[in-house]
Amino acid sequence: MLSTSVRIRIKNILNRLANSEEVTLQERIYVGKFADKDQTVASWLSKAKQIQKSECPSDPIEAFINDLGIGTSDPHSSFEPDQEDLGDWFSGAPSWITRS
Repeated sequence: MLSTSVRIRIKNILNRLANSEEVTLQERIYVGKFADKDQTVASWLSKAKQIQKSECPSDPIEAFINDLGIGTSDPHSSFEPDQEDLGDWFSGAPSWITRS
């Protein structure tokens, strides 16, 4: 669980990221560490990246998936079985998804 001060700091950084304002490398690392450990922060980060890219889907299903945070923010993350290994493709998944 995040403390109030940490949550406010992360939200501030993500708001600046979403608005294409300056975010330092240290701040990105700070948010990344929490995103690796906390699904909520990971979804906030994904949403901020979507806003930054101005991806506003016109399809209501796509909008719903984005609101749930289960879609991908990387348009090049689709699996191509002829060119990629499935294990390598999943290796970039957040640590909370990995098996125990």
